[in-house]
Amino acid sequence: MTGPAPVVRLHGVGRRFSTHQALVDVDLEIAAGERVAVLGASGAGKSTLLALLNGSLSPTEGSVEVFGEQLDRLPADRLRHLQRRIGTVGQRLDLVEQVRVLHNVNAGRLGHWGVWRALGSLVWPREVEEVRRALDRVGMGWALHERTERLSGGERQRVAIARLLVQAPALVLADEPVSSLDPARAVEILELLRAPAERATLVVSLHQPALARAHCTRAVGLREGRVVFDLAVEELDEHSLAELYALA
Repeated sequence: MTGPAPVVRLHGVGRRFSTHQALVDVDLEIAAGERVAVLGASGAGKSTLLALLNGSLSPTEGSVEVFGEQLDRLPADRLRHLQRRIGTVGQRLDLVEQVRVLHNVNAGRLGHWGVWRALGSLVWPREVEEVRRALDRVGMGWALHERTERLSGGERQRVAIARLLVQAPALVLADEPVSSLDPARAVEILELLRAPAERATLVVSLHQPALARAHCTRAVGLREGRVVFDLAVEELDEHSLAELYALA
């Protein structure tokens, strides 16, 4: 008897930008509920991999399936529908600086709201109490009506995670969310990222193996666009890391 289909399935995936090959022949499957750390040096292909998973990029070779659908074969309306189930925290966070925090958190619902409802919410905000509860969960309840541009970098990250909470995605993608943070703040942010993914799947790109061991169940190593290991985090050892970062 076969189990459920994986949330993510990549087969023979490559991605080229002009003359640069960012990913090469990647095979990868991720099951529902897994917490996967993608490790590798800068330029290894981590951001490209996550962009393929949320449908913002298409592969040059191979196939990318998410929730059983091959993303680059979907018409635009079906792709947008599927993307409602995918929550992404990018390195730039994708917040609108000039509006209040309330509106940035409500952006997590835009895939479910029509255009007029979304525009109307800018004047008459909707679901305010639910937004407040999401901000409370990330320690930012006080910022509901603050302008986003007044917040610190760490506070903006929390707003982006609150946006995930109201979206309630089945797949959470986080692209180097702690690369510029001190160790204590990095742990805090990763714990918050797990909140919307308690029953969901989490894929997070990291530079720090210790954080992968502490917060994830599986580690995938990328080097020059190729998968060099795919391990349970308990098996992540110095030999694997030496191969990944060419230390030996």
